[in-house]
Amino acid sequence: MLRELAGVVDGAGAVRAERRRILSTMLERLDALVQATVEAIRTEIPAYAVQEAPFFVDVRDQVRKHFRVKLHLLLEEREVALEDIAFARGGALRRARAGFALEDYLNAFRVGQQVFWEGVLACAGETPLGHEAALTLTAPLLRYCDFVSTHAGHAYVESQQYMVADADRERRDLLEHLLAGAMPTRGPLLAAARAYGIGAETPMMVALAVPVGPQADADTPHAASAMITRAVPQQAKILVVVRQAEIVAVPALCHGIDPAALCDHLEAAHDRLRREGTTLAMGISTVANGVAELPRACLEARTALGSVTDGGGLVALPRLSPFDYLVLRADDTARWLVDARLRAFLDDSAWPPAASRCIPTRRSTACAASRSAPAATPGGSPTCSTCSSPSSSTPG
Repeated sequence: MLRELAGVVDGAGAVRAERRRILSTMLERLDALVQATVEAIRTEIPAYAVQEAPFFVDVRDQVRKHFRVKLHLLLEEREVALEDIAFARGGALRRARAGFALEDYLNAFRVGQQVFWEGVLACAGETPLGHEAALTLTAPLLRYCDFVSTHAGHAYVESQQYMVADADRERRDLLEHLLAGAMPTRGPLLAAARAYGIGAETPMMVALAVPVGPQADADTPHAASAMITRAVPQQAKILVVVRQAEIVAVPALCHGIDPAALCDHLEAAHDRLRREGTTLAMGISTVANGVAELPRACLEARTALGSVTDGGGLVALPRLSPFDYLVLRADDTARWLVDARLRAFLDDSAWPPAASRCIPTRRSTACAASRSAPAATPGGSPTCSTCSSPSSSTPG
């Protein structure tokens, strides 16, 4: 029996010695192992494949640190602790900032573990002792992978939540500046404004929306805001902020997007949300010609929102005539529904008062055109062919 026990002890010692040989050999081949892992990550994960060469300097550094820590822990026969992988938090933050999905980030750990295990088998060789020594490494390697991927995933999610909160705060601060009629002059808010295509003289609109109906809950505005953000064409820019239960959108009219097209896109998002079970009441302003006019546009959007029925719907002021708007509310907004060229035309004091009796809307300038071709009435006075109001051809 003693001889058998001695044989077992000698066998265990041989396996342990072989395991140390395998791990020591892998440390000597660390550079090649790291390079093979980086190439595998780039090949197997599309999100990594599209990155430029400088990005992989950081990936290579992270892989090297993980492999070195893993090999030393296995040599010391010690379990991994948080202080051993403190460097992983920085890597998680950088991947989150770069916009990587969590599954892609964790997939890189899977690929790294696979390449590491292939390295173990290559160093173990074809001998039974090598195979037995390699098998003793499987359990500690799995524990390391589980521990690291769990904590790296937590660090990634924390980083992402921080960035989302920070971005939300930045968007809210920017919105408050804009709705006060002030363009940020420097710093992060100015950079954020430019990212949304907003300049001091950029034409913009304001849309306000609130969920209605019994199915609306605290998450509804955030879900609806995502749909509104995606509503505009890719080349367009739109700032969308959720303030309590209200959604505020400030689209910039750039890259050939006109007010009518923008209203169509927002209406399409509104209708899709309704089909999916989310009903919104939405009001859309006329065009604000620059940041200074945004407070007025916000009041218009709120007025339009207030005219939506309890069952939800959309009221877009650019689609209304001055008369349609005055049926809803009598204020200065009706003036902004009049074609800008005609406003300038009528503001000229040289024209007789009677010329202002026919006012076209932004939707139509037929009345303005009719003035150049007056029609005779039975009494001999020229009239507008659109609204048949008498128009004097003599001053006074």
